[in-house]
Amino acid sequence: MRTTAEARRSPAAPAEETVAGRRRRSAPGAEPVAAATPEPSAPEPPAVSVTTVRMLRVDEGLYALQIGALPGGISEIAGMAVPVAHVSAPFAEDGNGIEVVASFPRRGPWLGKEGGTAILRSPRGGGYVIITLYGSPGQQTVDLSLDLRRLDGVDSAVATRVQPAGGRSAAADTGEGRDIPTEIMLHLERAGDRLFGGRGWVGALGRRVRIEAFSIRPLEGLAPADIEMKGFMPNGGETPWVPGGALCGTRGQGLPLVGFALRIVPQQADRFEVQYQGSFFAGGISELRQNGDPCRAPAADDPLEAVNIRLIERGPDPAGTDTGS
Repeated sequence: MRTTAEARRSPAAPAEETVAGRRRRSAPGAEPVAAATPEPSAPEPPAVSVTTVRMLRVDEGLYALQIGALPGGISEIAGMAVPVAHVSAPFAEDGNGIEVVASFPRRGPWLGKEGGTAILRSPRGGGYVIITLYGSPGQQTVDLSLDLRRLDGVDSAVATRVQPAGGRSAAADTGEGRDIPTEIMLHLERAGDRLFGGRGWVGALGRRVRIEAFSIRPLEGLAPADIEMKGFMPNGGETPWVPGGALCGTRGQGLPLVGFALRIVPQQADRFEVQYQGSFFAGGISELRQNGDPCRAPAADDPLEAVNIRLIERGPDPAGTDTGS
């Protein structure tokens, strides 16, 4: 039999047990938790359009691929300015594919709105390069201005000849003419004097090694003194005209050449001419110059890294031929 006191306590006991049980059962999640907020989804990557793809066959040799200004308005996608062009070579199973040796005005395989030049070295048997143009989403397919010129060998110098200011090339007027073999000495930073056969490009094309002095010596047809040379130095400096065979520039002073010029002495100028180009760190390959025209990069004090010099003996002048009439 329960006492009155026990009877009074007993109704509370189930309630206490129920609350305690509830607390024990709800302990892992005592506080009500709102529904979990879903993680924000990653934003869609920015869109970019491929507006042009060109594939070019390149024969064995050293070439300059010039790409003109890229069409389309300038915009930015994910921090990348477009339009932009990319030069690449397909993978070669034998590992002997085309190599992009250098590019101007940017370094690397990307060329901006202004376009530029890529120097390509193609292996024996040749190969292919691919030029891809990227633009804004929805941009229509556009054309690219491409000019592929060979840099090594006599044929390339003939093919890339340009007309001098104020007149036509005498060699172009009178026929092809004959190349005079030469030797070219370059004084290169950290490498000293190096002697090259003067056919095609000599120096460190695309490798950014500064030329500090040079000299040229004809091997036949002309005496060294029949050629005169001038070098341009940083901060507006320049050398006097010096004869071929002498050193034009400096040794041991750390002063690069930033341009040069060559000319034939007046006594021989009716029979011979000289044509030349330079390759510069930032400006790339210059236009062809001749007969005393300064060869310099567009930017001031841009170091010279390689030269391409031709001495030409002009052929007979057809206009001066006696036909007997």
